[in-house]
Amino acid sequence: MKTFKIGGVHPVENKFSADHRIEVLELPTQVSIPIAQSLGAPSKAVVEKGDTVKVGQLIAKGEAFISSNIHSSVSGKVLKVDDVLDQSGYRRKAVIVAVDGDEWEDSIDRSSELKKEITLSKEEIVKKVHEMGVVGLGGATFPSHVKLMIPEGKKAEVLIINGVECEPYLTADHRLMLEKADELMVGIQILMKGLNVDRAIIGVENNKPDAIEHLKNIAQNYSGIEVEALKVQYPQGGEKQLIDALIGRQVPSGKLPIEVGAVVNNVGTAFAVYEAVQKNKPLIDRIVTITGKSVSKPGNYMVRVGTSINELIEKAGGIPADTGKIVSGGPMMGKALNGNDVPVVKGTSGVLLFKEDEAKRIEPTNCIRCGKCITVCPMGLEPVLIAQYSEIEMFENVEAERTMDCIECGSCQYTCPAARPLLDYIRLGKFRVGQIIRNRSKK
Repeated sequence: MKTFKIGGVHPVENKFSADHRIEVLELPTQVSIPIAQSLGAPSKAVVEKGDTVKVGQLIAKGEAFISSNIHSSVSGKVLKVDDVLDQSGYRRKAVIVAVDGDEWEDSIDRSSELKKEITLSKEEIVKKVHEMGVVGLGGATFPSHVKLMIPEGKKAEVLIINGVECEPYLTADHRLMLEKADELMVGIQILMKGLNVDRAIIGVENNKPDAIEHLKNIAQNYSGIEVEALKVQYPQGGEKQLIDALIGRQVPSGKLPIEVGAVVNNVGTAFAVYEAVQKNKPLIDRIVTITGKSVSKPGNYMVRVGTSINELIEKAGGIPADTGKIVSGGPMMGKALNGNDVPVVKGTSGVLLFKEDEAKRIEPTNCIRCGKCITVCPMGLEPVLIAQYSEIEMFENVEAERTMDCIECGSCQYTCPAARPLLDYIRLGKFRVGQIIRNRSKK
């Protein structure tokens, strides 16, 4: 069974919501839509207090090269453009809209009819993906149109589609592959046309046999698309790990997948591209898994961007009495929330309610030099050294240990028998080294 060659762990999967079909979450009474929802520069608000907006209307324009447009996910009146708490606990600019009905822009095709014929040219596809604010839905939220713009001197040979969903608990991508397979295939063909490639591979871990079988059956109707079953091994969904597993190529340190002829997109991104190009629908909603061992009604919901996470929790039966922590994303790479009244954004893949006994960190002890963190690191780094240098603020050494190659998967911290906060220190080191590199480039 195919997998990546270096490191990896196998956390308990806990895919409690895998059998729960996608439900549409009811419209909230108010949304807070942040104007920075991609990896890159914040967008600039183009509406103000008192304006009325429709579903799909542009409310913030991404003016920088790496930025994305933001559209209203609801219809109603703009109450204000103001700072709100985001999922990281920082105050960020957002457009706050009081919901009034559900009036959509006339240009959006809301029919459920599958539209297979791709009429747009390569250049028109890139432009449409940009206009519709599509970003990577695998977690990084990198603007998708930028991935379609291959740098001069480089050539894309294969499109890799990430259907791995290796994070424990999360099942949004699994349900998407089962329920929207045809739309997904058309989205993949659109991306193939945008990249000018004739081969695409969908990688899916073999703990989703129903999705693998379904996609293989559907793929027979679409030329150039293959489906590959992969061994269950975290972090299989990392770009470089997926490329290694599927085509056996290693992306060099500090380089992007295009260096080895590959472009990677998540299944959710491919579906969003289908809706953008074929239905003229901006990225205004996404599938979010709400789950946890004590959650009474775990499930997968199509949620409008800007909806409070609290609404999602209430739909799942409320916060269980034994909840110790609420996490946005999965348990390995997700971030703990300071509160649950923060908005769902384009990058919100899941909301996980940890039981109190699971949420408590074990008191760390001294490193015992066992080397487990080095063994499991999928990037071939020495996490213990990076963390130690970061802790004592020796950031030149942190940089020399290739900390910028770290994908923050958490495998090192997960496997550490001394419960050392390795990832915390590595993230600190990456942040400071990033500052150093940027300052160096300005000189």
